[in-house]
Amino acid sequence: METSVEPQSPVQRSYSPVWLLVTILAIATVTAFGPTERTLGENLRLVMLHGAWVWTGKILFAAAAVSGLAGLLLPRSIWSNLTLALGRAGLLFWLTYLPMSLVVQMQNWGGIFWDEPRWRVPFTFGVVGLLLQLGLWVINQPRVTNLANLIFGILLWWQLGGITNVLHPDSPIFGSNSTGIQVFFLVLLGLMVLAGAQITLLLFRSLIRQKMTAP
Repeated sequence: METSVEPQSPVQRSYSPVWLLVTILAIATVTAFGPTERTLGENLRLVMLHGAWVWTGKILFAAAAVSGLAGLLLPRSIWSNLTLALGRAGLLFWLTYLPMSLVVQMQNWGGIFWDEPRWRVPFTFGVVGLLLQLGLWVINQPRVTNLANLIFGILLWWQLGGITNVLHPDSPIFGSNSTGIQVFFLVLLGLMVLAGAQITLLLFRSLIRQKMTAP
């Protein structure tokens, strides 16, 4: 059983949520001044924001899986707290990405194709992920948390990697011939991942604080 709680590092103690607001402002600014394209026009900016958003969720779930594996191999509370924070941050991006996906469909396809695999499979994982995180919060067992996030991350990447697209293009960004669009997307993705890391840090710090003050 894990009973010890690691003290906060200087980074955890000194980090201010203001930096998250700065990152969000930077994301909004970069998106607003993003490139356009002949077919999609200004809608390309929302498409790239939507792409960076979902990739950030995928990266956070992958990091939660890796942390869960580390927690199973090296049972210390830091890993169970970290995988929990990463899983919750990933879920936050995932659940907010889903309505954005509907907006992108409306603007670019003229309607919503509910049976599109790129919508149906992520929606299923959103529901399962929400129920999973609620269950982990109720159960509150580190080894269960580690194992569950490991399995969820593996299944999510496996299922998304095997999706067959119908209307959704295979690789709308890196299938483009424009280097500028690709570089812009990578910058946006970097800012988005930074925001995800900042949210994870806030959640991680909250978990540590709760366990330190628990009776």
